Amino acid sequence: MEHTPEKQSEEVDIYRDTWVRFLGYANEVGEAFRALVPVSAVWASYAVATAYVSADALDKGKKAAAAHGEDAGKAVRVGVAVVDTFVWQALASVAIPGFTINRVCAASLFLLGKTTRWPLPVRKWTTTAIGLSTIPFIITPIDSVLLSVIRSVDYLLDSSLRKLYGEGEKPE
Repeated sequence: MEHTPEKQSEEVDIYRDTWVRFLGYANEVGEAFRALVPVSAVWASYAVATAYVSADALDKGKKAAAAHGEDAGKAVRVGVAVVDTFVWQALASVAIPGFTINRVCAASLFLLGKTTRWPLPVRKWTTTAIGLSTIPFIITPIDSVLLSVIRSVDYLLDSSLRKLYGEGEKPE
């Protein structure tokens, strides 16, 4: 990654600019392995992703609190930052990608069952491989699918929850 003088002076957001970001996608790995592991393991992967989303939301709340010092309305701005971050991340990092991997894996397991005579364990491992290989296409920021998801989540929040915040209140 090329660092310009402007980039070097910017604060690194560990939840969006480092490997920690990938914890938000733990549930996708869980979904890819759903055919092979107990359901409790899949739910544990959702717990990891939810912990990531929660930590990011709390971090954005702390940053909003620091940015607004003793301003009137500070509590509202902090609440907006926390709720907006949590809902956005929950949709864009957990729910939508997790659902996508779940459906890809379910469809592949079904299709393999209908079109091959492979034994069930082979079909399950193949389904897991397909699910895992799908993940990079969902989490790569330049991928058009993810950009579409991000735009859709932004549109959804702009059309609903963010209307409650008022104009100019959308947290960064």
